[in-house]
Amino acid sequence: MTQPIDVSTFSQTMRDVTPWHDRFLQWLERLYTSPKMYKWSLLTPLTRWITTRRTQKIFDLMSGFVYSQVLLGCVRLDLFRMLHQAPADLQQIAQRVDLPEPALQRLLLSAVSLELLECRSNGRFGLGPLGVPLALHTGVAAMVEHNDLLYRDMQDPLGFLKNAWNGSMADYWPYAHDVQAAERADQEKFSRYSDLMAASQGFVVQEILSAYDFSAHRCVLDVGAGKARFASELAMHAPHLQLKLFDLPPVLQLADAHIQSMGLSERMQLHPGSFLHDPLPKGADVVTLLRVAHDHPDDVVKKLLVKIHAALEIGGTLLLAEPMAQTQSATHAGAAQTDAYFHFYLLAMGAGRLRTPEELMRLMTEAGFEDVARVPNSLPIHAQLLAGRKNK
Repeated sequence: MTQPIDVSTFSQTMRDVTPWHDRFLQWLERLYTSPKMYKWSLLTPLTRWITTRRTQKIFDLMSGFVYSQVLLGCVRLDLFRMLHQAPADLQQIAQRVDLPEPALQRLLLSAVSLELLECRSNGRFGLGPLGVPLALHTGVAAMVEHNDLLYRDMQDPLGFLKNAWNGSMADYWPYAHDVQAAERADQEKFSRYSDLMAASQGFVVQEILSAYDFSAHRCVLDVGAGKARFASELAMHAPHLQLKLFDLPPVLQLADAHIQSMGLSERMQLHPGSFLHDPLPKGADVVTLLRVAHDHPDDVVKKLLVKIHAALEIGGTLLLAEPMAQTQSATHAGAAQTDAYFHFYLLAMGAGRLRTPEELMRLMTEAGFEDVARVPNSLPIHAQLLAGRKNK
């Protein structure tokens, strides 16, 4: 690694473990490792489900890579869109994807076991409950394909931890660990990452538009605007708003083409620059920061938040949205599993890290924001939202 990365402060979950709780956990550990206890738990109806559930979770951890490759295989064969049009049998699918039937059958039955596909009448296969989103939302399939880079980098997990920036993911978005990349990297690298972020941003955009009321605002500055996916949807959602977009010059060139195709040029101003070196444009009464902070180390995030505070009008609001680490109060499904994914994904991408809402709220407060609080939203697995005001 060419530069140091942040070490997170201990999470609230770890700090909440008292010595008494610690002794209780050690007692449980001794029980779990006892062969007699294991046999007894399988014979007792009240405890059998606990042992069975733990065994299944361990098997899922061991098999997770196979599950992800089944998903990737289905995406690359375009099975979800194919079967969304109409269910098909093994022979029909084999002819379309040019794979031998015995091998393809194993992929299809594996996908059925993972609820990606379902068995239908007359030997046909159709979409399962987890396959429907992959057929309807291109961003999910794009991230599945993109994750193949991460899996390649992590084939040797210990080697990856020693030098996470020496693989395919680090090269995908070089600006994350090279502050001069905007001058050196070719346009294609900015284009491919911006395309991915735009494709995968749909769920985050809908979370924000359904959770936060923009009616009281008149001008929005979107920092790290990318290809203007969020800005264009916000413009259509709130026709009274004027919008300013700030991002690297190569990225805003891509955004300009999208804005013109949407007929939104009169309502949007493009401000090319780097928030590492350049001031942010003033005049907005709300700044949006979507999936930006977690790409950068603490010192960069602190400087950015100070710049946002300086650019905002008095009474203005910062709205920050991104995936955040699990806390003691996290109740949304899959919270711990998403933590594991983002810890490694962000390490592979660059110098950023997954932060808890409390860490981000503290950074916002230190930058001068007041009344910092969470904005409740329906699916925190996509992103959690924080808002803070500039009162003085």
